Amino acid sequence: MKSISSWSDIPDFQSEEEEALFWIGHELSPELMKASEHVPDSRESTTITLRFDPRMLSRIKRIARERFLNYQSMMKQWLAERLENEQRGNDR
Repeated sequence: MKSISSWSDIPDFQSEEEEALFWIGHELSPELMKASEHVPDSRESTTITLRFDPRMLSRIKRIARERFLNYQSMMKQWLAERLENEQRGNDR
């Protein structure tokens, strides 16, 4: 198996089949894999405090459990979706 040590060593593929055939015989070098890892920056997220009615929070947590999600992650997803919808609505 040939090790790829530079992103420029990866060709442009004409199809998914061509790409699949390429990756059968190639792999990324450990150094390139390590360099491509995302290291979170503490400035990427801000902690806030929200007050919820306990019954509402229980309902949110129950929905999250049913979906096998962390309730805070699910709430962030909901907010992101709502923001997206709001922005689309304001662009009209």
